[in-house]
Amino acid sequence: MTSLDRARDLLAEFPVADGHNDLPWALREQVRYDLDARDIATSQAAHLHTDIPRLRAGGVGAQYWSVYVRADLPDPVPATLEQIDCVRRLIDRHPADLRAALTAADMETAREQGRIASLMGAEGGHSIANSLGTLRGLYELGVRYMTLTHNDNVDWADSATDEPGVGGLSAFGREVVREMNRLGMLVDLSHVAATTMRDALDASSAPVIFSHSSARAVCDHPRNVPDDVLERLPANGGMAMVTFVPKFVLQAAVEWTAAAGENLRAHGFFDLDTTAEAMKVHRAFEEANPRPVATVATVADHLDHMREAAGIDHLGIGGDYDGTAFTPDGLNDVSGYPNLIAELLDRGWSTADLAKLTWKNAVRVLAAAEDVSRALRTTRGPSHATIESLDG
Repeated sequence: MTSLDRARDLLAEFPVADGHNDLPWALREQVRYDLDARDIATSQAAHLHTDIPRLRAGGVGAQYWSVYVRADLPDPVPATLEQIDCVRRLIDRHPADLRAALTAADMETAREQGRIASLMGAEGGHSIANSLGTLRGLYELGVRYMTLTHNDNVDWADSATDEPGVGGLSAFGREVVREMNRLGMLVDLSHVAATTMRDALDASSAPVIFSHSSARAVCDHPRNVPDDVLERLPANGGMAMVTFVPKFVLQAAVEWTAAAGENLRAHGFFDLDTTAEAMKVHRAFEEANPRPVATVATVADHLDHMREAAGIDHLGIGGDYDGTAFTPDGLNDVSGYPNLIAELLDRGWSTADLAKLTWKNAVRVLAAAEDVSRALRTTRGPSHATIESLDG
């Protein structure tokens, strides 16, 4: 039996619980949520990284669908609600394949039923517009993690890719973390500055996650996790979910991607734009400036290092499909996960460790956040703090 056959067998029992997929935003950008125009029941390989046949081929058993909206939108809250509506419509449209999941128990039920547990994560604290009431509203609508920032700072937290603002988390930012703990909403530290990571770990009484981040020691990009933070995950109980984005995993791709982004902006596009028009500009740039190519082995190198730093109980996978213009060879779309598992098998990872990486850790962390929430809800009610009252 080949390593790839063994990988597929393992994923049949312990499928991938992926931390981050931007399909809802891609559907907004490409077809303004016209789900007939991008029917994921059939192959959408010409347009998307994600559809149900490829999710099945990839051994995906749970997916956190990102309900991301751009930070520069004038009204991020209604845009976030549209993203949530998109996920709900996808689930309703494909009941044989997708199952709404709000809890760790829901994830296990979906696995038993052979369906893909569908959870939601809000990518960026701008989605709550400095309102804890809005945060609670998102939780009631099914959002089970929130990334504290995206690429830009919010008023109460610093991003990894912006100039320092409040030096990590402000007093209101710490209250956001505490309220997320009370709700049972996972605190996601992808995209945030290292100072914010450390402040959040200090403030959180529940496990945190990195929904799509890799190791800074392997690829020195601010979106990745420093070793001192990875080393704190065992005490916190949280997990770091390795991402596949080439500019975050391959050092040579960091500089190339910066230049490609400048080229997009020079042509009037947002630097994360993956529409057909923007991709034409991207491809022309790539033809003139060959792109450094990441591989399955590149991602596995990050996981090897992260296992050393954090331990196997604190790792997961967050591919960031449909949120990136480029993907590693062998991980071209959501059907590629078996290739990564096969690579790790070849490197001597045990099936027990791989079951934790793909499935068990993600279920455990969500269940632990639920346990913390149950305890906290007996001791305090919803926070009525405002950013003005705490930060002045």
